[in-house]
Amino acid sequence: MSHKRVIVAIDGPAGAGKSTLAKRVAEKLGFVYINSGAMYRAVALWALRLNIGLNDMHRLEQLAIAANIELRSSEDRVILNGEDVTDAISDSAVAAAASKVSAVPGVRRALLERQRSMAEQNSVVMEGRDIGSVVFPGAQVKIFLDAEPEERARRRALEMQDSGQNADMATVAGGILERDMRDRIRREAPLLQAPDAELVDTTGMSLDEVEDTVLKIVRERVSNGREATR
Repeated sequence: MSHKRVIVAIDGPAGAGKSTLAKRVAEKLGFVYINSGAMYRAVALWALRLNIGLNDMHRLEQLAIAANIELRSSEDRVILNGEDVTDAISDSAVAAAASKVSAVPGVRRALLERQRSMAEQNSVVMEGRDIGSVVFPGAQVKIFLDAEPEERARRRALEMQDSGQNADMATVAGGILERDMRDRIRREAPLLQAPDAELVDTTGMSLDEVEDTVLKIVRERVSNGREATR
């Protein structure tokens, strides 16, 4: 796209479709895809396995510093301390724990450094809750992906069903609203739309339409509109 490294930051609430979109956009552009949420889930999984209290901020910070987390974006796998935990971190209990773990300032600081170092070598598409506002405030492209809560709950329930989990729509919807609240009111890096981020409301849009919309924004903001080819 250009010889300069490019950072595409995609933020938004739970169930907005960030991961699927970010993967596709990264592939289309030839960039590295980084799922920041998977990093928090990996720390949460380790904490649950060690029976560490989710309010024990000191020990959670120590875990985040010690965790060896590898994101193999080409294979879409997450490796924690040498173990493939991709399936384990998709569990709803781990997701709920990750929401609490990610509110711990020391955990965020530890993972923030890793996220920034990942983007030092490559052009990246990174998604999460505070990428454009905190992790990469200088990102060339910032997208805030959103959708109606009912739509996000429906998508998350389908995702869970696809991975073989039981998904009661009311429970999923309640969990998403609770997570929205926790993400927005936390003191450390709350979920908010960066002033220079483009809002993309995906309610009623197909994945192809969302991808086209985001690629158009990337092309407008980077270089002179040439899409990367490889």
